[in-house]
Parts: sequence; C-alpha cells; structure tokens
Amino acid sequence: MGRLQTLTGGRVASFTNAVARRPGSAAAERRPSAPLTAFQWATRLILPAALTLWLLSLRHVDLGAMRDYGLLQVLPVLYWVALGLLALGFCLALADRRTGSGWFAGYVLGLIAVIHATPTLLYPTLRYSWAWKHVAVVDAVIRHHGEVPHADKLAIYNQWPGFFDLNAFFLQATGLHSALGYATWTPPVFNAVLLAPLLLLYRTVTRDRRLLWGAAWIYYSCSWVGQDYFAPQAFAFLLFVTVIALVMGQLPSSVLYRTGEGRTGDTPSGRWPVGRFVAVMVIAAVIISSHPLTPFMLISALVVLSLPRRNRRVVLPVLAGTVVLAALWDATVARPYLSQNLGDFLNSLLKPDTNVVSGLAALGSAAPGQVVVSWVDRGLSAAVFVLAAVAFLARPWVRRTGLPLLVVAPLPLLAANAYGGEMIFRAYLFALPAASLLIAVLLLKGRARPETGTRPEGGNGPERSAGPRPDTRPRLRTLAAYPLLVALLGGLMFGYYGKESANYFTEEEVAAGRFVAATAPPGSTVVSLTSAVPGLYLRYDENPQVQMDEQDLRDRERLVKDPVKGLEGFIQRASPEQPAYIILSRAQAADLYERGILPGGTVQRMDSVLSKTPGFIPVYRSKDAVVYRYQGAKS
Repeated sequence: MGRLQTLTGGRVASFTNAVARRPGSAAAERRPSAPLTAFQWATRLILPAALTLWLLSLRHVDLGAMRDYGLLQVLPVLYWVALGLLALGFCLALADRRTGSGWFAGYVLGLIAVIHATPTLLYPTLRYSWAWKHVAVVDAVIRHHGEVPHADKLAIYNQWPGFFDLNAFFLQATGLHSALGYATWTPPVFNAVLLAPLLLLYRTVTRDRRLLWGAAWIYYSCSWVGQDYFAPQAFAFLLFVTVIALVMGQLPSSVLYRTGEGRTGDTPSGRWPVGRFVAVMVIAAVIISSHPLTPFMLISALVVLSLPRRNRRVVLPVLAGTVVLAALWDATVARPYLSQNLGDFLNSLLKPDTNVVSGLAALGSAAPGQVVVSWVDRGLSAAVFVLAAVAFLARPWVRRTGLPLLVVAPLPLLAANAYGGEMIFRAYLFALPAASLLIAVLLLKGRARPETGTRPEGGNGPERSAGPRPDTRPRLRTLAAYPLLVALLGGLMFGYYGKESANYFTEEEVAAGRFVAATAPPGSTVVSLTSAVPGLYLRYDENPQVQMDEQDLRDRERLVKDPVKGLEGFIQRASPEQPAYIILSRAQAADLYERGILPGGTVQRMDSVLSKTPGFIPVYRSKDAVVYRYQGAKS
C-alpha cells in the first residue's frame, strides 16, 4: 500500500512530537523514567526529614522566655536546622529540570507550615489582638442580625461588612458557636489557599515550573508584613490577587491560554468571555464591600495595567466596572464614615512626604531588640525592590509583561494617605506578588533569549514570545542563589516572629478578658493600657473601651506620674450600676516595652498602686492578668 497522506501534511504528527519533547509536558512525563540521580534522591529525602525535624523542634519551647526578639530567641536550634534544610532541598529541586510540580508543591507547602503553623501549634490560644477583635465583630453581627449599633471605634466595620457577614453566614449555616474555633488556623490555611491565585498569576507570564514555584517560594520568604490573620485585609488580598491573575491571563502578552496555534477558545485575543468577566466583577464587588483600602489598590493596579495601548481592550472594562461599583458603595453604605473623615483624607493628600514615612516607627524609645527587628524589616523590603529593579534592567523580556507595572502600582497610594501609619507596609504587601516573580527570573534565569512563541493566526507577522527559554545550565545558578534565599528567609523571621511576645496570649489572659465580658453590666467602661488583651472587644457594642496608649501625650504623662489621677478623667462616670474595669496583663506589659510608648514597668507599677488605693477592687487575679473594678468615688 502507498503511504497514507494526512490533510495537515504531517504537521499534526510534528506538533505532537514537539509536545512530547517539551520539558514538563504531560507527554514527556509519561516516558519511561530514568534511574533517580543523587540530586533527585536528595530532593525526595530532605522534605520529609526537614518536616520531621521541625515537628520535633516544637516539643519543648519556653514561650514565657520571649523578650525583645519574640519567638526568635526561644525556638531551638533544631528548628533553624529544619528551615535551612528545607531551603536546601528546594534549591536542589530547582536545580533539576526533571523535578515534578508535586515535589515543588510539597516544599512550598512545607515552608508555609514551618513559618505559619508554628505559632498555631505552640500557642494555647488565638494569636494577635486584632484577630480577637474581628472574632468579636462576627459575634456581634450574629447577635444583632446585621449592623452593630453603638459600635464606636469599630463602626467602620458596619460600612465594610462583607468579611464579617460571610463569616456570620458560615457560622449560622454550619451551627458552629464562634469563629474562634477556626480563626486560630487562618494564617497557615490562608497562605496555602493563596498559593493557587499566585501560581495562576505567574502562569500568565511563564510556563517554566522552576520560575513558577521559585517565585512562590520567594513570596512566602519575603511576606513579613503579617496580614494573614483572621481579618478583612487577608480576605480582600486573596481576592485581589485572584482578580489581577484573571486580568493578566486575558492580556495579549499572556501565555496562560495559548497553545501551539495561538489562544484557545472562541473568544478573540483581548476580549473577555462573558462568564469570566462576570466572575471578575463579582469578586471585585466582594472586595469593595469587605475592605476600605483594597479597592483603591485594585483600581491603581488596573490603571497602570491599562497604560500600554495593547492592554486597554481587556483592562478598561474591568477598571470602569470597579470604579462604578466602588463609587456606588462609597456614596451609599460607606457614606457615613467617609463624610466624617473627609477632612482627614483631604489633609493627607497635601502631605505626601509625611504619609510615606509615617509607618517607619520612631525607634528612639523602642526596645533594643525591636530596633534591630525594625531595621531588618526595612532592609528586607528594600532588598525586594532593589532585586526587582535589577531584574527589570537585566532581563529585558520581563518589560513586555505587566509585572513591573504591578510592582509600582501601590506607590501612588503610598503618597496619598498614611492609613494609620500602615500604608508603607500595605504598599509592600501588594507589590510583593509581582516582585517575587521578577526576583525569581533574576536568580534562576540567565540572559537567554525568550523562548520562541507562536505566530498569530494565519501565519503572518512576528512570532509572539511565550516566556523565557528554558535555561541550559540551571544547576550552578540555582545553588548559587541558596545563600540569598536563606538570607531572605532570615529577614522574614525577624519581621514575622520578632513581636510575638505581645502577640501571644496565655490562657490566664484569655480568662481575664472573658471574665470582664461575662460580668460587666452594659454601659461599663473597660480600660486597658493597650489593645493587647484577648477578648477586650467581646461586648464592644455594650461597653465603651478606653486604651491609654491612644490618648494624647499629656494624658499618658499624667498616668505615668500618678496612675490614679491619670485614670480619673476616663472613669469618673463609674457607678455601682455601671462600674469601670481596668485590665492589666502580661501581653500589655510586653507591648508597652516593645514599642516604648510608656515606660517599662508601667503595668507592674499600676498594679501596685491600684491594689493600695481604696475603691479599686481586684475582682480577678492570676499569674498573667489582674482586673480591677471601680464603682465611683462614693461607693
């Protein structure tokens, strides 16, 4: 018989063979496997060994010994050995182009566990006072079936209730009593879930597994800001990365939906499928209803992505929809808060220099260890931006992606508003996903030409790039990056663990907060030195809160000079029916010492003075907390 001819003239067979030869493709992975090399054996053995050592290191940790450096000074040597070994195993996996995605996923999830599950496993209670506050808000939303009256300082959550309403709905649907049960595990679970949109974002730029997982590793090695606890910011940030990944995937430069013959599907390049566009707008609406800052970060990112003309057909519809939704929300639900604070917003616009430096703490009065922690935080943040800038200059192909634009997108907001001194940290957080991939490209890729892509439909015009060409000599470059990856991890540990002395609460402190919530009559005033009190806001809609560290300098000086006179102005309306409760605790003492906002020993001195002053009755006392009740001068 003659040779069988095909309609494609043999091109299908050629394409199939090319796919089979592509490193990392499914066809290539089905080929008979060669014997494992020493690198591959090491990759497979190091991961379980490192995780085993990590779990063993947590058996005997003296949390009470935390001081200036938080967990850093109490974690045993075995913990650091496990972390270094995990980083080494990941570098060995990167050095072998045959490493499968499953092993990369194991290492990155292992890193998430070692960093973010450690406090959860060590601490007997929920970590961080703001997480306790948000649990209290969810409970109040359930009690009031929606908007919480008399919310005072927490009234802002009535204007952006999306996160709290979703949690309230979840609790009522499942029959769980409180969000406290799962809020403890929010940091490791949030970071694990965030991995999916991060990889989707990176997949819009490159198909190289080493770059995808290397960027994910770098992100988790540099995310020291700590906005991963039970909070609207964590929830909104997860959705933000998802929206940006979906938008980036639709851009003409994206390789996400591209095959050997161009983009897949019936929708032409640069146009949104209806279902995908609707999904993006729904997610944007949830962001707008859940957090005041993230919608502006999203709008800023969309604005910079729309600057290249080739992107506008994709980005402008999403940008327009997001702006309309945000404007409608701000003009209706959020109008009370925005009207009340409009003057502050306008004043901030006139002080861009002050906004930029407001988050850089004045270190003169801080604890010595906290000065070091703060400088390490600053150094790590600066290193991330410097490395991203070097990647922009040294790897020209990344300039054709949206990554550099996403890195600079938060900067206008940094100059526009201080956001309570946190804007500089939030700008870093929102720039980090894109910066991480730029750093991965710098460290893991040489100056090779971009991998040849595909021609436009019809075969005319220049070939479109599909990302970087696979590196022919990755091993030496990857192993050389190991010291830098370890240094980045070290910087993360200072920022993420350095303040744990005040973020950790004992069971006695939790019992003190719950005692006040259970016994204080409605209308009672609850006084604390700082917010580092678990359960402080459990009945915030019934009992007004006073935090002395938020008062002006004169009030704080009066408190230090004479605790009783310093408290008088805040508890003068106390009566037997509506007394005042003063909570003093170990975590507050640690918080004051770390920040230096009140002299060290203030908690102990106040306890000593109040215990000897008539009218201040100790109604709860334990090793780590004491509660005084004051019923007025005539009681």
